[in-house]
Amino acid sequence: MAAAAAAAAAAAEHAAEEGTLSIYKAARRIKRRESTLYNALRSVADDAAFVAEIAALWPALPLVANLRCGLWYAQPRSLAATCYFKSTDGHAGNWGFSTARLNLHLALLAGERGGCIIVDSTRKGKRFPDSMAKTIPIWCCVLNRAIQRHRLQAINQGSGLKSEMSAVASNGDAEEYSGSSNWDSSVHLPVWVLETEKNAIEGRIEEWTDLFESCGADIHSLALVATQRTSSEFSWRYIPGAGDDEESWARGLTPTLFWKHSYDLLDGGPDLCNQLVADIVEKDRVYRAQRGEHSPQVIVKHAKCSSHGLEPYTGDHTIITQPMNSNPSTIAPANTQYSNGGHVVFWIGTSNLAVASTMQVADGLADMDCILNCDSTSRLPSSSSEDSYLELPIVGSKDERFSLLKNLPKAVSFAKKNLIAGRKMLLCCQNGEDISICVALAIITRLFSDTGCFDCGESFMRRDITKLEMRKRLVFICKYAINARPSRGNLRQVYGFLCNEKEQLPC
Repeated sequence: MAAAAAAAAAAAEHAAEEGTLSIYKAARRIKRRESTLYNALRSVADDAAFVAEIAALWPALPLVANLRCGLWYAQPRSLAATCYFKSTDGHAGNWGFSTARLNLHLALLAGERGGCIIVDSTRKGKRFPDSMAKTIPIWCCVLNRAIQRHRLQAINQGSGLKSEMSAVASNGDAEEYSGSSNWDSSVHLPVWVLETEKNAIEGRIEEWTDLFESCGADIHSLALVATQRTSSEFSWRYIPGAGDDEESWARGLTPTLFWKHSYDLLDGGPDLCNQLVADIVEKDRVYRAQRGEHSPQVIVKHAKCSSHGLEPYTGDHTIITQPMNSNPSTIAPANTQYSNGGHVVFWIGTSNLAVASTMQVADGLADMDCILNCDSTSRLPSSSSEDSYLELPIVGSKDERFSLLKNLPKAVSFAKKNLIAGRKMLLCCQNGEDISICVALAIITRLFSDTGCFDCGESFMRRDITKLEMRKRLVFICKYAINARPSRGNLRQVYGFLCNEKEQLPC
């Protein structure tokens, strides 16, 4: 009887609630009923078809997804790269240019291919996300303004950039590169952005350009890529009889494999060619080995240059880097990731440090001498001793304010011991984008010199620790770990750790 009475009371209360239901509550209830998982997935698939249709209209332009939302609207195989622009940097009154999200790999890619198509979306009542409307236009303008400054300075000083620009330009285009009068460095915003907001953004471009120049970004390389952008094809040099003596240049690639993958190899360009060949050869070797065929692993010798005099070879995952505070004259490859059976690792120059996600490398750790696992949710399979494997269950700043700060002393000490021994070290966290990046930043700032050389922290003892210095090293890391997305809270903890380390040093 008691149960029946309770049920009747609940039914009466529900009926009363239905009778007094406001329009707002009714609309919310309808929206919740419509926002099902299936509806979301069907909507994504429908929008993705539109993206594919647009991408097909400009097949020469690479398709790029803005993290994280843009990843839903294109199949992974159709994406040339990812980028990271935040809408908050384009919010009215809060416009900004982030040196933690420089996306220089995107600038290099767009410069080489004549542009790109970026995919993004928004659900907050706007037909156009702020990342598209203002964040990306601000980014484009700042980079163009910095390139214009660099070109003018180089021409006025008569430096080597002018001759480099002349070398990559054809005779017909030489006049175009003699100056920067036609270089577009103005702000291009959508027509619906108010004039007052546009004026406010324009008023801060010079300030942001100064910030970009001060962070140690490789503007010189951007200036050269910009020079090459008039051509839709990659620069290359004809080699008579190039197919001869394949042992000295083909890196295990056979004619059959080449013609099977010729479009991908040629369209990928010179920067991706070595890695694409390595992946193709290794996948073919594994395929044949699984079927009992003799398939020895191909060993590629490190050499200063190939037998045909092409670009210097730096190995499958070793990148020759320039000092962190200089403008190198060569363009670092936009894609510095080493893939082994689908396991992605980003090597940070010649530092012997690499970053990755534990979800991607759980079974691909053969090349690592030691591992620093910062993932609080998973343990990597390792038979290594405690000297070469350290597990620090670090969580993000939103879950615990000082988790990273408390664990950084152990992380840096572990790194110092292994780097002294010349070991290759993997830093990994759950997504490979935040905590592992911040740990790498702490290690490189604490143990490496301004020129990117490991010195056990001697230069750290002699220099002041400022946010600008830390920002330069973050830019250096992001040049290689192009998926890096360190959170502001974790970056604050890195800065706090470095300041504490500095205070504890003897006078």
